[in-house]
Amino acid sequence: MGRARGANAKLAGAFETTYGTPPATGFIGLPFVSSNLGAEQGLLESDLLGQGREPYDPTYDVVTNDGDVVVPVDVRYIGYWLKLLFGAPATTGSDLYTHAFSSGAATLPSMAIETQLPDVPSYAMGYGYRANQLRISMQRRGLLNATVSLVGKGENAPSATSVAGTLLTALALDRFAQATGEIKREGVTLGSIVSADVNFTNNLDKIETIQPDGEIEDADGGIAMATGSMTARFANNTLVTDATSQEPVELSWSWSFGEDFSLILTCPRVFLPRVKRPIQGPGGVQATFNWQASGEGGPSLIAELINDVASF
Repeated sequence: MGRARGANAKLAGAFETTYGTPPATGFIGLPFVSSNLGAEQGLLESDLLGQGREPYDPTYDVVTNDGDVVVPVDVRYIGYWLKLLFGAPATTGSDLYTHAFSSGAATLPSMAIETQLPDVPSYAMGYGYRANQLRISMQRRGLLNATVSLVGKGENAPSATSVAGTLLTALALDRFAQATGEIKREGVTLGSIVSADVNFTNNLDKIETIQPDGEIEDADGGIAMATGSMTARFANNTLVTDATSQEPVELSWSWSFGEDFSLILTCPRVFLPRVKRPIQGPGGVQATFNWQASGEGGPSLIAELINDVASF
């Protein structure tokens, strides 16, 4: 036996047919940057009196299995996380496929994810994971990652062997880069943006019923919300005018890889707040707009992924 090392750790995931029941096959290795998935069960200290000064045994509390996974925003594997967030996409094309994921689906899929630490060895299968939040930050340079927040039902006790079975053939890993990012307003490239954040949440509602296993019954989707921020060098009145007019505009954030592959996040109806433009020295003047998207008349967020994967 050895000591667990992050360099050798792996995640294997598969979509569930029945919520909370890991499938027997269909797992694929999922590249990740960091993960804090895993079930927790706290202890409740004894409240008994009249038994002397020494405490009685504690009682185990409910099981929680929530956590974040930081994953690369890449050409292919990001499709699995987008499906978990939004549901199955509408896919068109052949050889080159366009997958359109839309917010607001009535039902959301769930996934089983096995955390694999082969050095020990230790394999722990978590089940009933639904995706609650997505966070992507844009800047001029660096690696492009996404943080996906999950709400899970539970986790099996670690075993010395994997129960994920033979994994599906690995996909080629090609990452989008911050350097290829682009922000558009009404289809026209928006300049002078220093940094930006895109956030989406399903506002999952845990169904915390009384059960003998101490786990949640399920997690239902609430109001889907897309929000974010843009920090802009003050070079024109475009965003200020959008804010003062109180009319929605379409914003999109995109990345490309080569000539064919791309990921585009689009919010058709974005409202910008009216903000100050503070002058804090002789340097450039910047303003930060914390925007909110509306789903009136359609999805609040659409993710379009173009790659060579036929389905997820």
